[in-house]
Amino acid sequence: MREGLNQMDFVIAAYAIGVVGTLAMVVWAWLAMRKAEARRDETRRHETRHNEASLDETRRP
Repeated sequence: MREGLNQMDFVIAAYAIGVVGTLAMVVWAWLAMRKAEARRDETRRHETRHNEASLDETRRP
């Protein structure tokens, strides 16, 4: 006695796992990118303030 397993169930499950995994990776990468951009912007703001302060010190007599 042999049960008839439908292969399409496994194919659909494999596609579902692949799509969910891909979407999870896209969300993870997007959040990491936003975090890195925020760090970069904060560093640029800090460097700009630091450079302006250094210029002010060199301009004083």
